[in-house]
Amino acid sequence: MTGHSALDLGTAREVFEASTDVTSGIEEEFSSLDPDSLDLVDRFEDFREAAGRDTDLDGSLAGELIASEVEIRSGRAEGMAEAIALQQRRRSALFETARRLGVRLGSTGTHPWADYLDQEIIDTPHYQRLKRDLGWVARRNNTWSLHVHVGIRGADRAIAVCDRLREELPLLLATSANSPFLDGQDTGLASVRTEIFTRTFPRCGIPSVFGDWDDYADFIETLHRVGSVVESTQLWWSVRPHHSFGTVEIRICDAQTDADRSTALAGLMVATVTQTALDLDSGRLDATEPLADREIEENFWRAIRYGLEGNLIDFRNRREIPARQALEDLLERTSEARAGLGIEVELPGADGAARARQLLADGLGLREAFASLVEETGRTFGRLGPE
Repeated sequence: MTGHSALDLGTAREVFEASTDVTSGIEEEFSSLDPDSLDLVDRFEDFREAAGRDTDLDGSLAGELIASEVEIRSGRAEGMAEAIALQQRRRSALFETARRLGVRLGSTGTHPWADYLDQEIIDTPHYQRLKRDLGWVARRNNTWSLHVHVGIRGADRAIAVCDRLREELPLLLATSANSPFLDGQDTGLASVRTEIFTRTFPRCGIPSVFGDWDDYADFIETLHRVGSVVESTQLWWSVRPHHSFGTVEIRICDAQTDADRSTALAGLMVATVTQTALDLDSGRLDATEPLADREIEENFWRAIRYGLEGNLIDFRNRREIPARQALEDLLERTSEARAGLGIEVELPGADGAARARQLLADGLGLREAFASLVEETGRTFGRLGPE
């Protein structure tokens, strides 16, 4: 997906009014690693140069803040099946490029031991401005994630979908939790990536309800007028309307170590956005008010801390439920959308954080455990299609 990022709210509204429902796009971020030590290495410029010679990467490879990170994007697809097929080709091309460059690629939400002070911000006007404006916040953000875009027609409708998706975000995060390690230790969290990114960046995490496009635009235009933001990509919320693409973008999930799990999680996110739009259109959500910020925040913390191993709170029924049960409920709730989109979701019982910790419980050291995860990433993402 490509497009401008200027803060022209009138043009953005027109983009949404002309958008097409359920177009899809996938974005996956990877760390570039020394093949022997598995330390982070600054090779983004090498990847960018190589991408210009590869039709599957040219225009699909992007930088994300630090020079030891590389992102691939499926681009706009008419449906999820096409998005997956496009992304599988991008993955295969990226891992072949990495092989030629003598680089290994990792796919976890954080690097287990890298020092953020050693990381270089890539030399683009956008990221150099972030380095200047955000200071330590930009430097500390050595994280990797998985995003999806889903086309939603209508500006007010897109805001309504974002408003309702807020309460689904903690569960999606819990399902994706894949960053227990940082600074050479087990943090005790399932997603320390989320603590680093959403708790430090401005305009990040789970936003409040906006209600409609006019209220949203009024807030963003005020931020622009007073100099808080100069482009739409400075709106880092975990769910947001993307001004250039006419999509709702979910940005809550950790990067996934296994390609099939990444594909399944992307499919679940697309189905959740689509089902939310269907439920709004049919009036099925008219009888319930969106959850309060404080209620969503409580589940957000539980997802960060425990992932799928913990419990979430069903505030409407005033009860606690296992996160795994909440996931089963979401799969049932999105069955209409998944059937219409041809999306089948198969997710292993344990989240990535629990699987990584099991490697330590089995007797591996932290570096050995990470090496096992990197091997899994290379084996699953590097192939052309599912096994």
